[in-house]
Amino acid sequence: MLTIKCAQCQAKLFKYHKIGRGKVLRCWKSRIKRLYQAEFQENRIVCRGCGNEIGEIEERSIKMKQDKFIYTGTKDSQ
Repeated sequence: MLTIKCAQCQAKLFKYHKIGRGKVLRCWKSRIKRLYQAEFQENRIVCRGCGNEIGEIEERSIKMKQDKFIYTGTKDSQ
């Protein structure tokens, strides 16, 4: 389980269940387990604390912007 955080203000955004070893390029909406400071606005997800745009919302996933977030936790192997 990963904790996705804002790169600017270090606020917790959401908990995400990552499967596989690769980079966090997309977050599937069905695997987001808990929202903290993340806010959905139109077609993007932003940090409520500082307004940093974390990613773009697609149909079933969120396309993450690599330099806008950091994460802690472990990835589950398949």
